[in-house]
Amino acid sequence: MVDTLLLADDTNTITSFTVPENNPMVEDGYFTASGLVENMAQSAAAGTGYKAHQSGQPTPIGFIGALKNLTIKRLPKVNDILTTTIHFGMQVMNAQIIQASISENGTEIAICELKIFLQQ
Repeated sequence: MVDTLLLADDTNTITSFTVPENNPMVEDGYFTASGLVENMAQSAAAGTGYKAHQSGQPTPIGFIGALKNLTIKRLPKVNDILTTTIHFGMQVMNAQIIQASISENGTEIAICELKIFLQQ
């Protein structure tokens, strides 16, 4: 659930996503909490995949291992444009800790920490 990769460097990824009405994670006109978490995970994957491609490496497969401190201030509506910022923190072996934040129209609406395991 990413439309555009806006930035991907060694420590950050930024993506945008416009919530479509026909998305399976839309209920009663609102993008669900599950959709927000999936957007965070796919934003992290987009940045990781882009960096791997740029360095000529295969794109790793990742799995969410843990979700911590999820805070959702409000659910976005259909047609809202989300900007998701991922900060890649510590990596130990195949476990990557990321900080994720989603904003809509400049206002932060959701944050969390994800532990993502990369398949070797």
